[in-house]
Amino acid sequence: MDAEPVDAAPAEIAAVQERYGRFARDEAPARSALYAAWASGVAEDQGIAGILARIPAVRRQPPLVFAVSRLLGAPLAGFAAWAEWVRAHTEALVEETGRRTLQTNEPLRCAALLPALALIGGPVALLELGASAGLCLYPDRYSYRYDRDGETIALDPAGGASRVVLRSELAGDPRLRMPRVGWRGGIDLAPRDAADPEDRRFLETLVWPGEEGRAARIRAALDIARDDPPTLLRGDASDPAVLARAVSLVPEELTLVVTTPGVLPHVPRAGRERIVETLSRGEIAGRPLRWITIDPRELHGAWRGPVSAEADGFVLALDAEPLATVDPLGARVVWHRGSGAPRG
Repeated sequence: MDAEPVDAAPAEIAAVQERYGRFARDEAPARSALYAAWASGVAEDQGIAGILARIPAVRRQPPLVFAVSRLLGAPLAGFAAWAEWVRAHTEALVEETGRRTLQTNEPLRCAALLPALALIGGPVALLELGASAGLCLYPDRYSYRYDRDGETIALDPAGGASRVVLRSELAGDPRLRMPRVGWRGGIDLAPRDAADPEDRRFLETLVWPGEEGRAARIRAALDIARDDPPTLLRGDASDPAVLARAVSLVPEELTLVVTTPGVLPHVPRAGRERIVETLSRGEIAGRPLRWITIDPRELHGAWRGPVSAEADGFVLALDAEPLATVDPLGARVVWHRGSGAPRG
């Protein structure tokens, strides 16, 4: 395909092409054939890469750019049709992507969080950093189906099966039980409202084409959050004052559990280090806390114990103690720690 005039620096264009080529090769094929095709096209088309190079580097993630283009009306068609749309709507795409953030609010992550929550005595208050619309704050409202060695382990809320059923592959023998949640809240730079039609549409658009059932799951979880909204604060969770303000809202009689499920890789390094240092101390403004996180193995050095050498997957940890290797969106849990009674 012929290159087009661009106004971005050659090094920036090359960086975009490399990033999208890596996404097409390593990340997209197992989840979305369409996104793999779009990303492969960007990697080979200097003109389209030049357009995307105008977007700030922290907003150029392929899933975000592709989702925003769809939000603005890009067709779910091959690369040629998508590229034609991008050329015709360059200014709108650059502007809108520049003000958006990647907010993958996937309730299935609760299937990975649940074994860690089961080790904490309740009732608990959940405070999520990077909460988006708060869909990971309702582990007690979802149903779970863990598939292990040919059998299915089923857990449902006390009132019966949920509209949201989370299915995950399980290896190992963690303790599994429904948590008791007495308060739920979160912090986000741009929190989303589960009752707002535009916010709902954006979160649904973040689902990759080809991911069967995921959009319906998110819609059902949004309904749960809409009917019983969490306390969501707008702010930077790496700011100690913002964290202290959020903690001040938590009822004293509840065990405070701070969760960072997959968010830390998206936080700039300085802010991430502040968050990890604060949560590793086990208290905020004198209030004791438990910390559950899902992180890449090499993201930080705060681990308190051996980390699995498995190449794929993220680490599920409680108070920085590695417990399991998990799929970052919750579709798989490989438990490494021995099962046991709740602590704390």
